Amino acid sequence: DAWVWTGDVSSWAPISADVENNLVYVPTNGATIDYYGGFRPGDNLYGTSLIALDASTGERAWHFQMVHHDIWNYDNPMNPILMDVNVDGQEIPAVMQVTKQSFVYAFNRLTGEPIWPIEERPVPQSTVPGEKLSPTQPFPTKPAPFDIQGISVNDLVDWTPELRQQAITAMADYMMGPLFLPPIQRGHESGKRAAMFCPGGGGGANITAPAVADPTTGMLYVSSRSACSPVQLVPGEEADLQYELPTGTTYAQYANGPGAGSPRHPAQIPYFKPPYSRITAINMNTGEHEWMIPTGNTPARVQQVIEANNLDVGNTGTGALVPMTVTSNMLLYSDTETDGTPMLYAINKATGETEAAIEVPARSRYGMSTWVHEGHQYIMLQTGSKLTAMALPAAAPGGDH
Repeated sequence: DAWVWTGDVSSWAPISADVENNLVYVPTNGATIDYYGGFRPGDNLYGTSLIALDASTGERAWHFQMVHHDIWNYDNPMNPILMDVNVDGQEIPAVMQVTKQSFVYAFNRLTGEPIWPIEERPVPQSTVPGEKLSPTQPFPTKPAPFDIQGISVNDLVDWTPELRQQAITAMADYMMGPLFLPPIQRGHESGKRAAMFCPGGGGGANITAPAVADPTTGMLYVSSRSACSPVQLVPGEEADLQYELPTGTTYAQYANGPGAGSPRHPAQIPYFKPPYSRITAINMNTGEHEWMIPTGNTPARVQQVIEANNLDVGNTGTGALVPMTVTSNMLLYSDTETDGTPMLYAINKATGETEAAIEVPARSRYGMSTWVHEGHQYIMLQTGSKLTAMALPAAAPGGDH
């Protein structure tokens, strides 16, 4: 009954449609407010869910909730992907939802039946007064997570003993734990400043870099980053004080506070191990990861630490989510080089090997598109306030073939 006094189970991510079967797929976000749900008991029906609707009537065909009683800002962040797959010799019309928490949930898009089992597993419970979480959350058994989930001392950078100890010290005031670690309130009995959500509210994966699929091979390509968010709750009336001109009043007993800060490594590098960002190729016919590559190249500030310590750690990735598109013979994505130069990379979609890279005018976000016009294939990048159109060389007007 929480719908009577709260709301915001909406859909800010794009929806998808199966025209042939007259179904639309709506990814939803969690109910208000992001980090405290004491006033909205229960699982919060349809929150952080995938809902299949009859396109003609609006009636619900089926739904699945990815997060019960979401207090982590784990909204479903991108369009559901529709692709037919072949699992153990059976053709399945599938829909896949990529999530901030680094899961891919896969279903028969007509029936809502999971392609692989999804298990309800115990998760940590809240100590915040008034909060009551679901005792379990749904974990897909396949595919495996594509990025960091939770954080412990074992996940902290360990390139040298000194860098490792600095990371441990930086994290000393923050509560570490598994995926679905709940927030803590200011003055928590542990003495910690905040709980670390890993992934944080920005993912994992997110809308700025939608996953792409290749229906000819059944491959799904997911852009993600390793990132955590510290969350400390304060009394609701105090939360409003952080805004100069509040537009309303927070009536919740607790709300996200401004005073937790973020852990900083004194060497100005991430406190966790690389890769900081990646593309993961997942075979949706088997549910198995085929390959993973760091995206872009190691940032300059990190490269300086690597060189100063004479380390060989390979490419760390930039830490940025990357827009992608897939063609008949390659995967394209955009990121930056060590010196910050924005680039377009051409990847062998079967192996993950970089085939070529060219400079582009600016960094790109929110996806990439490709189309064929009069026999020539083009791609479009969203580069800042402009659009950058490019032609694939072999298919450009005047090209060799």
